[in-house]
Amino acid sequence: MTADLQGSRALVTGAGHGIGRAVAVALAAAGADVAVHYHSSAEQAGRTVAAIETLGRRAKAFSADVTVTAEVDRLVDEATGFLGGLDVLVCNAGHLIGRVAVAEMTDEHFGRVVDTNLTSTFRTCRAALPHLARSDHGRIVTLSSLAAHNGGGPGSVAYAAAKAGVRGFTKGLAKETAAQGVTVNAVAPGFIKGTAFHDTFTAPEAQQALEAGIPVGRAGTAQDVAAAVVYLASPAAGFLTGTTLDIDGGVWPR
Repeated sequence: MTADLQGSRALVTGAGHGIGRAVAVALAAAGADVAVHYHSSAEQAGRTVAAIETLGRRAKAFSADVTVTAEVDRLVDEATGFLGGLDVLVCNAGHLIGRVAVAEMTDEHFGRVVDTNLTSTFRTCRAALPHLARSDHGRIVTLSSLAAHNGGGPGSVAYAAAKAGVRGFTKGLAKETAAQGVTVNAVAPGFIKGTAFHDTFTAPEAQQALEAGIPVGRAGTAQDVAAAVVYLASPAAGFLTGTTLDIDGGVWPR
């Protein structure tokens, strides 16, 4: 069995840049047509679409706010209409939003972080499930984080809690969908260098310290995460469901 996704139809949320773009392009390189979701990064999403088309696959960008149920439902309807169905869903959309200590955190901030990372995953999976159930090889891949295991860096308690929630949601949903032939797995990236996430929220000296503490001797790349997602989306991972792959270079062995 190989990671051959020839003819598969995939929707990747948050695919305008970073890990999402790498995942979308890697799925296309394996043979999938891809619906590219974005919220505010239209120009960057267009670049993702162009990169996929260069590989000879079909792609189109779709805008939606994943914290709004009606927009998620519309996104899935439009994406599946373009693709002619759905085989692979990658719930990558998420955001730290800001580093805030619990003692100073407002209800609004905590709720927004959970909504953006955890509840958005629920909304997107719920909307996509009827389409995935009609596939011969339905696949869902969610994005957790090393923060779900170790609590994250300073001021990221809400984010860590939301990403831990994604991991639990993944396990529970895997049980519900197994009989329909839909697998549900998560990836948990550690320090992935060169992404907007760390360039925005992690100071250069902190990034250097993170990289120095990685046992394999280097930081992760978006392509490292994408390779794991392609595997989970492929026929080779057909007997794997409800699990989380840690993409962290050995930082948090379990």
